Amino acid sequence: MPTVVIDAGHGGSDFGATYMGRREKDDSLNLALAVGNILKNNGINVIYTRTNDVYEAPASKARDANAANADYFISIHRNSSPYSNQYTGIESLVYNRNSIAGRIAENINRNLTGVGFANQGIQERTNLAVLRRTNMPAVLVEVGFINTDRDNARFDSRFNEIAEAIADGILDSI
Repeated sequence: MPTVVIDAGHGGSDFGATYMGRREKDDSLNLALAVGNILKNNGINVIYTRTNDVYEAPASKARDANAANADYFISIHRNSSPYSNQYTGIESLVYNRNSIAGRIAENINRNLTGVGFANQGIQERTNLAVLRRTNMPAVLVEVGFINTDRDNARFDSRFNEIAEAIADGILDSI
């Protein structure tokens, strides 16, 4: 049985992006827990980087995942842009697009597009600790723009479908 680390981005004193009282750390935690529950119900061993509102440095999260000999690392986030309602959609970040992580990202993005999000694609980001320092395929998923009203409405009204789409993208890949 594979082990998947589900990382809820930010936490504690690190709110992540904020918009009109909404905090990325809260959305990412709620979604991470929902995705993890779906994976567990499908026989996957799930390890969470956090299950409550605490902060852990990204490099420490990568070390923990490596120490657990996890097979995959999925980090859940919300995107943000300089101006409200400027952009919409989902995006996934990977260390190397031509890798297993790239395939997982493609599957997650495809499934989230099916929930109605615009697909902003897959970006290589070699400077992020959770992508660079993990020994396993790692994907950071940006689930809509927290400062775009349309994305927040979709995030709230289709939350369970979004969690299922991310979980299915992972399950389709492993």
